[in-house]
Amino acid sequence: QVQLVESGGGLVQSGGSLRLSCAASGRTFNMYAMGWFRQAPGKDREFVASFNWGDGNTYYADSVKGRFTCSGDNAKSTLYLQMNSLKPEDTAVYYCATTKAGSDYEYDYWGQGTQVTVSS
Repeated sequence: QVQLVESGGGLVQSGGSLRLSCAASGRTFNMYAMGWFRQAPGKDREFVASFNWGDGNTYYADSVKGRFTCSGDNAKSTLYLQMNSLKPEDTAVYYCATTKAGSDYEYDYWGQGTQVTVSS
């Protein structure tokens, strides 16, 4: 199993920045890809960004392209999400997750989430 712990959330003004971290532990040796998702009150969970540990490829939702950067530190088994130019509509609980081995899209382990609140 893999355990994921997110951190770095908080309250920030519109236009500000935050960096989220997701520390993985347990069976991390065969992690293939990881992703960030978010869920705002009353809305479905949505994909934000993902990172492939093998080739370093990243993917982003259109709503965050150019503002968010997803990266990983293999030595620390930690995934990051640098969020710049934050908007009130970015307010949500942010979750990280790992994919099943060999898959870019099937997520199996999830963290507990970290709250991001952007004030206008």
